[in-house]
Amino acid sequence: MNEKKELLPIGSIVYLEEGTKKLMIVGRGVVYEEDGEDKFKDYMACLYPEGIDPKETIFFDQEDIDQLVFKGYSDEEEERFVKLYEDWVKENKK
Repeated sequence: MNEKKELLPIGSIVYLEEGTKKLMIVGRGVVYEEDGEDKFKDYMACLYPEGIDPKETIFFDQEDIDQLVFKGYSDEEEERFVKLYEDWVKENKK
């Protein structure tokens, strides 16, 4: 996948580059703490089909995705979120 594409909806299932387990996206635009520093990633995911385990949360960016297995549900609220998110990223992230 590697090129910058539209943000995937919650519930999407992906493989990361060199990944061997499917991941299900459960959050987007995530700020989390690592080694006392705030980090920002496009996505937060859990292992699929195992589900959410706070100790096993995976954080990654769009460019880390190798393969889209399933695209999650999308509606007009999703489209609005993606637009606001992309605008926010342009102003704050890169």
